[in-house]
Amino acid sequence: MLLRIAARVELATLALLLLNLVTVHRAAVSSLLGPTHGAAYLVVILATWQATSRRGLRLLAFVPGVGGVLVLRRTPRPSRPQTQSMPGTTR
Repeated sequence: MLLRIAARVELATLALLLLNLVTVHRAAVSSLLGPTHGAAYLVVILATWQATSRRGLRLLAFVPGVGGVLVLRRTPRPSRPQTQSMPGTTR
């Protein structure tokens, strides 16, 4: 869960930083989003190292901006447990 959130924050802040760079280039936006992006990048790396021992996934986490998304794409999702309906109820 932490990896999923951090990967999205990392990608979103990168997109916003680049958008700011090519449009208005406000220093206040960069000073807010830059550290946020950096923190999300570090969280992605640490969460990946905690979640898996696969060397390839750990190396992918180091790709700036999209590493978290790449790790999530290559990590199998856990299957959801099947829920049983209570007798007399409908789904």
